[in-house]
Amino acid sequence: MKLTETELECLCELAKTAARRAGVYVHSKAGQHGETRAKAAGDTPASQVVTEVDLESQRIILDVLSDSMSRYSLGLLTEESVDDESRLSSDYFWCVDPLDGTLSFVEGKPGYAVSIALVSKQGRSVIGVIYDPSKEAMYHAKTGSGAFREGTPLGPAQKSKEEPLYWLMDRSMKSVPNYSAVARGVEQIAQKAGLSGVVSIDYVGAALNASWVTQNPAAIYFKLPKATKGGGSFWDFAASSCLLEEWGQAATDIHGAALDLNRKDGTFMNEKGVIYSSTSELGEAVRQFYLAYKRA
Repeated sequence: MKLTETELECLCELAKTAARRAGVYVHSKAGQHGETRAKAAGDTPASQVVTEVDLESQRIILDVLSDSMSRYSLGLLTEESVDDESRLSSDYFWCVDPLDGTLSFVEGKPGYAVSIALVSKQGRSVIGVIYDPSKEAMYHAKTGSGAFREGTPLGPAQKSKEEPLYWLMDRSMKSVPNYSAVARGVEQIAQKAGLSGVVSIDYVGAALNASWVTQNPAAIYFKLPKATKGGGSFWDFAASSCLLEEWGQAATDIHGAALDLNRKDGTFMNEKGVIYSSTSELGEAVRQFYLAYKRA
């Protein structure tokens, strides 16, 4: 069943309501998050931390979304629940990260967010909602309708040679083999683009890293492929991929193909990596860097 434009609009508003309610709750608990526990996940600390706030945020979100799941026969994938694989049999599924950037939240620092997407069985996001509680900023997008921050359309990146290249990265980036070579590669990307240098931002979760690509004239966010489990999961990129696509740029894997957000073999993204960029030229530069990095 294909959802109508009116149905998608209603579901987008529902996702925004859920994200804001959960985000207000999450922000109220910053610095008093209670017990921090480990969970079975990827191979990085960020993917293995869970708090009671993560779980309560998820409950708030699902309380808002539950009626829509029965009404439209939607599946569900959330970070803090076992994958029941309803995503594989439903035409669409909600993809939820109730607290992205948990490490920043635990440390009492900005950089955490609530992320909700509606994804088709084919693995493409048709709705993306990201709420930044620290800035009270709502990003949202719906396929064919553009990308917005707090209801204002996101304009195209304004190129300027006076600007630096903003390199948004997850904390795990600094643990990759030959990180110094990666950093040199990013500096070369900036130089070839005629930019004034590199500014690294490494304290933000995946959802805001991707969203902030749209907030800077020249910005990149990427994750390199690796053999071990990790590299983020569908819920880390589902909402932001819709945001970027509706902004006019492609969210791709390291080879330039569209992100597959509904594979049967699991939710991890480590095999093919991820690239977000504010211009297609910067995205291509990251891909070319990776090819050279892989050969080295």
